[in-house]
Amino acid sequence: MDPHFNKITKAGYQKIQKEIDQLENSRPTKIKILSDARALGDLSENAEYSAAKRDLRHLESRLRFLRKELQYAKIYTPSDNDRVEVGKYVTFEFLDDHATETYQIVGTPEVDIDHGKISIASPIGTALLNHRTGDTVKVVAPNLTYQVKITAVKIDQ
Repeated sequence: MDPHFNKITKAGYQKIQKEIDQLENSRPTKIKILSDARALGDLSENAEYSAAKRDLRHLESRLRFLRKELQYAKIYTPSDNDRVEVGKYVTFEFLDDHATETYQIVGTPEVDIDHGKISIASPIGTALLNHRTGDTVKVVAPNLTYQVKITAVKIDQ
């Protein structure tokens, strides 16, 4: 895979595309609100105009950002083995307290810790990448270093 592109799951790519579609669909409404606010008169003291202009700028900025995310993203399909790759679910045990966690390894644009998705660029994602079930991995985080043992690697959860 080209090193200038970011690996991303198909679901992550589709999620970004869906947000782009939603923003594009809301653009005409934002433009209409701005136009209506402009018609109210004196723009220097028109709070509605300032708010509408700010909202439209925010929408346009978010669209540019998301389009760049997709421009440099390549959908990565994981192989059917027990090696940690983008898109796979990894279960690991913390060797200090024997707690276990399961996370999906994803590309940076689709990180969502609350939904169990960690980035390949995070300290633990970087440490786990390309290791296999049974491997013990040293994770170097900004404030501490710890070890985890990979107990399972699966394509589906």
